[in-house]
Amino acid sequence: MEELTLGVLETEDKELLIDEIMTRYGQEVLQLVFSYVNNRAIAEDLTQDIFVKCYKGLHTYSGKSKLRTWLWRIAINHCKDFLKSWYNKNVVITEDEPLNNTTKKEMIEQAVIQRQEDDRLIAAIMLLPIKYREVIYLFYYEELPIKEIALVTDVGASTVKTRLRRAKELLKERLEEI
Repeated sequence: MEELTLGVLETEDKELLIDEIMTRYGQEVLQLVFSYVNNRAIAEDLTQDIFVKCYKGLHTYSGKSKLRTWLWRIAINHCKDFLKSWYNKNVVITEDEPLNNTTKKEMIEQAVIQRQEDDRLIAAIMLLPIKYREVIYLFYYEELPIKEIALVTDVGASTVKTRLRRAKELLKERLEEI
């Protein structure tokens, strides 16, 4: 997917522009937010808030980084603010959907086994501290290079490498315990 250019971003029709940004990056931002909050409803609400911030702040985008990087910086900061908020610390949200969906009878055994392994891995990732969870998500799920992860998370590339290594060690320990 090609990056939006600064020329496209200078359009007068901001509604059309934000629609394009949401179409291109909406699912990725939602997945990123979910990796922080581990709740679909909250992730959807926060994603909407992020795109509102993006719309209001379009005039501040200078083009020094990719639009995607700028948007992810907004998303990560918004998620971190939410995690520190009174609401997150004091309000308990319940999900209507069960965490482990049952598989259909016609699914083959290998698909069931793969799904269980994936669920174990996701559960183990969601138990990691945020600083490890975010680098795992950005590196493995979004396939960002170390340098871009460093830009997005606002830490050095060596810190990203260290966090990735430590996250893998923690995941290995947790998966061996299960």
